[in-house]
Amino acid sequence: MITKGFAALDRREFLRKSMVTMGALAAVPVLDPFEELFTTALPVVSIVKIKDDLVDYAVEQAIDLLGGISQVTRRFNKIMLKPNLVSDNPNSTTKPVVIKTLAQLMKKAGKEVCIGEGSAAAVGINADENDVYFTRKAELLDKIQQQVFDKLGYTKLADELGVPLINLHTGELVEVEVPDAHYFKKLTIHRSLREIDMLCSVPMMKTHALATVTLGLKNMIGLYPGSAYCSVRSCVHTEAEMAGSTGVAYEILDMVKANKLGLTVIDGSMAMEGQGPSNGELVKMDLIIAGTNPLAADMVAAAIMGFEHTEIPTFVVAHQSGMLPTSLEEIEIRGERIETVKRNFVRATVVPWQSIKEWFGAKEV
Repeated sequence: MITKGFAALDRREFLRKSMVTMGALAAVPVLDPFEELFTTALPVVSIVKIKDDLVDYAVEQAIDLLGGISQVTRRFNKIMLKPNLVSDNPNSTTKPVVIKTLAQLMKKAGKEVCIGEGSAAAVGINADENDVYFTRKAELLDKIQQQVFDKLGYTKLADELGVPLINLHTGELVEVEVPDAHYFKKLTIHRSLREIDMLCSVPMMKTHALATVTLGLKNMIGLYPGSAYCSVRSCVHTEAEMAGSTGVAYEILDMVKANKLGLTVIDGSMAMEGQGPSNGELVKMDLIIAGTNPLAADMVAAAIMGFEHTEIPTFVVAHQSGMLPTSLEEIEIRGERIETVKRNFVRATVVPWQSIKEWFGAKEV
């Protein structure tokens, strides 16, 4: 168990390093990415059951249980919504209605909103029925992202909302330092991630053949630009695994530390079990889970899926580094109780990246 004194000291050190990293951005209101991860105050996570397929209403309820959109975004003006659009397959991606509802709530609260993503694959560009190929070529990455946005309805959605869509693979990139990095002491990211005040992770609830589960924290892998790290993140996973990363934990947490993650909203309307993130079976969970502490939100979602927090490599490494909370008892849960909505998901067969690489992301185009 982390003591209050230890957590407070760690947080101050992280804050100091974060301010040095942000440099010129210190003049604008920015999110301390470790604000809730290193405080002993009970984080709040909301669980809302979707009724009559009214996903938008459930999202609003989940935010209201956190204190409302004005409270959640009170210090921040520029916000990026980051869905999980791993490919152009609608069965394995965040539903547009969740993003639409959050964008509308934030715009109504006077916030400047954008939607950003760096997808892994698109059929006919770097994927076919047999293989997925990795690429660093900007022209292919632009085609991948445009096809994903178009096929999943995000291009139309962004036009309707009047918000920009950002391809995080290409464009102007910047290098940032990662405070107390697990492996990547510096990371290259899209400049827009430095210009926002808050990042909102909006994943689909799924199991995962590398990370065990893919939720709000794992969704940060989509911030690695393919032009620097390859699509499918082949180059990232290969390097991190050689450094000792299990379940892609190092590459997840280092990207979390490099950014301003201040809200997680998990799309559990239709979830995926088994061989996620793309080849599992769909499960109609009818849930929305939300929280401003990304680790707490993920721990609650994983518990609903039937996992102990000790089974998730990312949680284990996060706890070893002093991140809080360390147990469900340290989380205030509002709305539904875990026990009433829990379902034991069929687990993915978890294998190391080097084994997957033999057939997934090993070939370059």
